[in-house]
Amino acid sequence: MEFFKIRRDIPFMRHALVFNLVSLITFLAAVFFLLTRGLHLSVEFTGGTLMEVSYSQPADLNAVRSTVEKLGLNDVLVQNFGTTRDVLIRLPVQKGVSSAQQSEHVMSALKTADAGVTLRRTEFVGPQVGDELATDGLKALASVVIGIMIYLAIRFEWKFAVAAIIANLHDVIIILGFFAFFQWEFSLPVLAAVLAVLGYSVNESVVIFDRIRENFRRYRKMNTMQIIDSSITSTMSRTIITHGCTQLMVLSMLLFGGATLHYFALALTIGILFGIYSSVFVAAAIAMWLGIKREDLIKGGAKKDEDPNDPNAGATV
Repeated sequence: MEFFKIRRDIPFMRHALVFNLVSLITFLAAVFFLLTRGLHLSVEFTGGTLMEVSYSQPADLNAVRSTVEKLGLNDVLVQNFGTTRDVLIRLPVQKGVSSAQQSEHVMSALKTADAGVTLRRTEFVGPQVGDELATDGLKALASVVIGIMIYLAIRFEWKFAVAAIIANLHDVIIILGFFAFFQWEFSLPVLAAVLAVLGYSVNESVVIFDRIRENFRRYRKMNTMQIIDSSITSTMSRTIITHGCTQLMVLSMLLFGGATLHYFALALTIGILFGIYSSVFVAAAIAMWLGIKREDLIKGGAKKDEDPNDPNAGATV
């Protein structure tokens, strides 16, 4: 399905060096902010008090969040739990205040705002649980990276695998750099968004790599740079449709999902934008600089050369 077709190949690789220098500067800046500022970790990672309260009618999450924040608790997570009447509140650790005292203060404030609220349970999440979550998250991230590299090495060629992993890590580090620079809260939903971006970004790279392999078989007289330009250009319509629809959905979560989904959608938005960029200018360019060539991808004979601008090219197999 195509809404439009670009008749002339766009010379993406002609400007690959400039764009990759921009990527390198952005990547190094992200690493700098991660090392100097660090991530603003949520209660899941740092530990704190977890409260579950129930209302007699559907709860107004914004009102609950505002009531709790008036107590001087800024990093508070408020979300529905099960039904619209049940609310889960995660409170950060306060020095000199026990978990029981903290929950009593919060309940007193909530009852002042709405006498119908009841406390269903409260528990303390220790920092050791946060350490375990952080470790498990890093293991999940490493497993995804290794799995993607093995998959691409088997399906395509090791040069493509290396290029895709560099591009994907580029996306992940830049997302984390944004969260470190602006000190946005890094929570489990954000971690889930980062892992989703890894799979989403590699999908775009696979589409482009598959078209590169196909064009190497089809156009014998074109050099590697021309093949890559032609492959990216021919997938542009698909890229715009796919990422445009995905971004509309993510944008709706960002604008209307409330505070619970805000940083999750924000991480996805950054990941989608940089995922498109890295698949075109980073992954493809690195594969070209690693010396990808026709012989790496073609086993056996190749088809006769075809005109890349011929609408009937490749119609028969």
